[in-house]
Amino acid sequence: MPDARWVPQENLHVTLCFAGEVQGGTMRDFEEELADIAGPPFAVTVAGVDEFSNCKQPRALVALVERSDRLDWLQQKVTTVARNCGIEVERRKYRPHVTLARFPVGAETGHHIAQFMASHGTLRLEPWIAEHFSLYSSRSGGSGPIYTAEATYDLTF
Repeated sequence: MPDARWVPQENLHVTLCFAGEVQGGTMRDFEEELADIAGPPFAVTVAGVDEFSNCKQPRALVALVERSDRLDWLQQKVTTVARNCGIEVERRKYRPHVTLARFPVGAETGHHIAQFMASHGTLRLEPWIAEHFSLYSSRSGGSGPIYTAEATYDLTF
């Protein structure tokens, strides 16, 4: 697909909460409070593809993640912890997904996205078990964000 910046495999993830810029003591508090989240491992299933657009301009191509009670519970817990730590989080409705590719402003996507959607719209991967969640930081890189795992929290119960 022309102009698509594909996400490297090591950067594929499901975002639970986007917290923006967090530093210092707030970051330490956030890391410590996330450790108090306790829950069992649960299944995660990727099913379908979609595009995210901004004013009719495609921004990203994504694989959709099926909603589940456990995923929604974890997302809500992480978001609540962030807010309780004084972190401003995005207020958009939660749409679990894995970003596959990003498009620069003015990208030539035309019929290519429609072709991709037609070819991959029935995508359904075998479920995997989420046994942990991680806190990542990101910084801008030449071909997209560079993610660094700051902490990992096991889901055990």
